[in-house]
Amino acid sequence: MAKISNQQIVLKPQDLYVLLALLSYGGREVTYAGLAEKTGLAASAVHASLKRAALSRLVTFQERRPVVLKLQLKEFLLHGAKYAFAPVWGSLTRGLPTGYAAAPLNDVIMPSSDPVPVWPHPKGSVRGIGLTPLYPSVPDAAMKDGRLYAILSLFDAVRSGQAREREYAAKLLEEYFA
Repeated sequence: MAKISNQQIVLKPQDLYVLLALLSYGGREVTYAGLAEKTGLAASAVHASLKRAALSRLVTFQERRPVVLKLQLKEFLLHGAKYAFAPVWGSLTRGLPTGYAAAPLNDVIMPSSDPVPVWPHPKGSVRGIGLTPLYPSVPDAAMKDGRLYAILSLFDAVRSGQAREREYAAKLLEEYFA
């Protein structure tokens, strides 16, 4: 019997992570080495992620430089990514706040008495319920870059938050797509 091969390209969590890091540059020129340093991934992994993103029509290349297709990425981020990269919850742990507990959403939504969502990390300052980050190097990258931290935590609010949190997160994400 002949083996059936699946040639379907599938986005991986690190692909969305790289796209969000690219978005965090805000239109400034970016290099593969710069993206690799920002995300903690190897340059070859960044390249592979951008190739998959291009096949998924979320990024294009102009003069061999990656450029986010903002309308498509925004649509995917708000309506599809929360299903493709569903939240994985852990136990009480120390970590970095995310979702509604991190800026800029924490200025709009007041936390309840429940533990807040955190990315588990030994250098974290908050105790809360562990939410597995999109990729393992996310907490380290977030500690180095506030703009990337905001985008990633807003995405976590979209994928794991209640209706009100998702609504505010979507509004706050708008500024990054302008």
